[in-house]
Amino acid sequence: MKMVQVVAAIIESPEGVLIGQRQPEQSHPLKWEFPGGKVEIGESPEQALARELEEELGILQAAGDEIARYQFTYPGKDPILLIFYQVRTFAGQPANLVFHDIQWVPRRRLPSFDFVEGDRDFIRAFSDRGYRSESH
Repeated sequence: MKMVQVVAAIIESPEGVLIGQRQPEQSHPLKWEFPGGKVEIGESPEQALARELEEELGILQAAGDEIARYQFTYPGKDPILLIFYQVRTFAGQPANLVFHDIQWVPRRRLPSFDFVEGDRDFIRAFSDRGYRSESH
């Protein structure tokens, strides 16, 4: 069986990193996450990233560089492969189309948010300067 791949977008601006809060009726209710989602059959992770960001934030042609990937297993579920992208380019302005809330958060403040478990290892390294991004 092929492992489910999940893409996560790290979108940074001068105000911080864009994060979204899950809806109360979703799994992991009201927890925070990076925009993104499952890679569908026949789709590359890069295609999934662009599609998910269009669906969730209304931005087009999102693209970036992979900066981290690891497996994570939620209790009672099959393992997933999380792939994190530093999104460098997109068209339009991010808008909240699906989340309970979205916020721009300074990188150092990310650990204070209640994130889904799968994102926490990434956040520890990222907020602690482990993953570098050049600002432009």
